[in-house]
Amino acid sequence: MTNLSRREAFLLAAAAAATPALALAAEPVLPMTWDLTQLYPTDEAWTAERKAVEADLPKILAFKGRLGESAATLKAASRAISDVTRRALRLLVYATLKGDENLQTAADQERRMMAQILMGKLGEATAWTNPEILAVGATKIEAFVAGDPDMAKFRFGFENTLRQAPHTLDDAGEALLASTTSALAGPQQIRNQLVLSDIPWPEITVAGEKVRLDSQGFTAVRATRDRTERKAVFDTFFGAFKTYESSLGATLATKVQGDIFTARARKYPSSLAAAVDGPNIPEAVYRTLIAEANRGLPILHRYFDIRRRLLGLADMGYWDIYPPVTKLDARFDVPTSRKIAMEALKPLGPEYGAEFAKATAAGWVDVLPRKGKAAGAYMFGAAYDVHPYLLLNHNGDYESLSTYAHEWGHAMHTLLAQRAQPFELSNYPTFTAEVASTVNEQLLVAHMLKGAKGKDERLFYLDRVCETMRGTFYRQTMFAEFELAIHETAETGQALSGKRLSNMYFDLLQRYHGPKVTIAPAYGLEWALPGHFYRDFYVYQYATSVTAASAFAERILGGKAAERDAYLGALKAGGSDYPVDVLKKAGVDMTSPEPYRAMLAKFSRTLDEMERLLG
Repeated sequence: MTNLSRREAFLLAAAAAATPALALAAEPVLPMTWDLTQLYPTDEAWTAERKAVEADLPKILAFKGRLGESAATLKAASRAISDVTRRALRLLVYATLKGDENLQTAADQERRMMAQILMGKLGEATAWTNPEILAVGATKIEAFVAGDPDMAKFRFGFENTLRQAPHTLDDAGEALLASTTSALAGPQQIRNQLVLSDIPWPEITVAGEKVRLDSQGFTAVRATRDRTERKAVFDTFFGAFKTYESSLGATLATKVQGDIFTARARKYPSSLAAAVDGPNIPEAVYRTLIAEANRGLPILHRYFDIRRRLLGLADMGYWDIYPPVTKLDARFDVPTSRKIAMEALKPLGPEYGAEFAKATAAGWVDVLPRKGKAAGAYMFGAAYDVHPYLLLNHNGDYESLSTYAHEWGHAMHTLLAQRAQPFELSNYPTFTAEVASTVNEQLLVAHMLKGAKGKDERLFYLDRVCETMRGTFYRQTMFAEFELAIHETAETGQALSGKRLSNMYFDLLQRYHGPKVTIAPAYGLEWALPGHFYRDFYVYQYATSVTAASAFAERILGGKAAERDAYLGALKAGGSDYPVDVLKKAGVDMTSPEPYRAMLAKFSRTLDEMERLLG
């Protein structure tokens, strides 16, 4: 937030009194960089606090073996762990943000590493707590909590730990599993070394310029407007990639075996069961998502045919998926993006709107790209006692506007949760993390469609809806189906080679894209391109989030205050309940087919309008 001297504040107040209408109409001067002094006034203050937190870690170990002594001891231990975790997270936020300001500043990168090391030490210092809570037993823990109102904020954490008792090992077992972390991370490290460093990627000429066709180069030029060049990009990239199919297959197959080992060590029937049990998500959610996506594949195939028409092609190839099919000449600077977002989000009500306006005018965000700054966009909200921070790389196109709304959706989710919940219950899980951001995106595109002028502009925004469906719902579900298939194959004792993985993925590519999209068998190696499959059963949550967001957005746009408030209640719930139950209480049941079918029906209606516009 901009700092004013007393004199400046006095003059502004006087001006406002003299000309109230003009003062109210004035737009705030938006800070373009964040103010990290709200976390720590200096780097030296950060260092002092890091040392203080590290010195406090042994105090946690002093409670080991004593949690069953009394309610007072359990409360004291819980408070100590909560306090040091809260402080360590604040240290991590500062170090991460400072490091991303300029990746070339060695001191800031060293600080980031020190923060990560501290988090590892915190994990080691608290690893004994869950086994000990289980040893104390549900009866005693529940009695301790029931007898002290101050323990209410710890109740859900204890219940969740006790729920997973059948899958928690004793101290020795947990220590043994913890020691496997580095070994189990090996496959991902080898894959990254191959893909990001060791493969001698070819060069290709695209639009008159030579491009090194590594994974980043491929992503950058696969959307080139020249169709012949597009196909050459795909064929050259996957041709070079194919040479390493066996090695890449060995890394992923080893990763899958690691997942199976961990699941069996914790007595789960399958890798999927182990992955979804942490946030208590029923397996039915995963399987229903895949079933409903497959049921809706004819709608996706219909979109590919409309894309073919928009590109003016006689046929459709997999290399035609990425080039833009519509164009928008409008530009959106940061003040304009903020103003549009505020208008688009009005259906969320005056309370949300006022908070959004206040937050977006504060010094919480590093907005513009520059040399050395981290790429991409994110929100980091782990500093409970301060506020969320955002990193953007705003370049003025519609994608930047959409990203602005998206990341501020995360920030508002965090603000609402932190104000409604104590620190211990404020951190929401991945399953609900993308809902608020995607609701904002959907409200934005609905707003833009309402004001669209002419056929071309309307087609542009309709295609944004379609690309969300293709890229976030169908593609992520295809990834999820592949991940489930390879784990289930390995769990039956079958071998996974690079060739077999490529054949399995190629079959999915053909099914998801339909008979009218030409796909070369070599493209089946695409499974090795994203790093998603090295985070077990993670990516499906993008697809479930966009589904839940679609359901909420439709209800919010319906104008009923009760449904809007139910959605805001889900955001305020934070991590106070299991994510599927949070959404269900707000009216969206992700275990049933209904939200998926409603979203796919909306997708079909979008295609109806595009076809009408195309004649």
